[in-house]
Amino acid sequence: MSNLADGIEDYLKKLLTLSASGYIEIKRKELAAKFSCVPSQVNYVLETRFTMERGFLVESKRGGKGFVSIKKLNLPAKKLLSMLMPEIQEGRINDKKAKMLLRKIYEEKYISFRERKLMESALETLNYLEEEYMQAKLRSLLLRNMLTVLAGQVHFD
Repeated sequence: MSNLADGIEDYLKKLLTLSASGYIEIKRKELAAKFSCVPSQVNYVLETRFTMERGFLVESKRGGKGFVSIKKLNLPAKKLLSMLMPEIQEGRINDKKAKMLLRKIYEEKYISFRERKLMESALETLNYLEEEYMQAKLRSLLLRNMLTVLAGQVHFD
């Protein structure tokens, strides 16, 4: 499903880039027909790849004339960091949110692709620990330390 999901995500992002208004409205059924899939697969992409944390606002209207509206938000990395900092400080950030944060600061061009992958790799090794509490604690500590080093070198808006 990832190839299909990647294709739908890329298509929607391209439409957003081409949109003068900064948002797009699509019909779930039409998009599913375009990609020869069922609407629930479109829902999966919308729910996992177009989230608020990733900088998107998705509004959905169901029914015969239902549509999905997607808007790209200008969510600076500093705002995202401040939203997640309590979770990082309290040692309860999960793998998904850590990766989302690294992806966002990469997309905002605060870090290189290589730096992002190095940080993700360091954090992924924690998944070998059996205890989830310890994973979250160590992930938070590592992420906080990495972001502190970055903040000394990079000016977050």
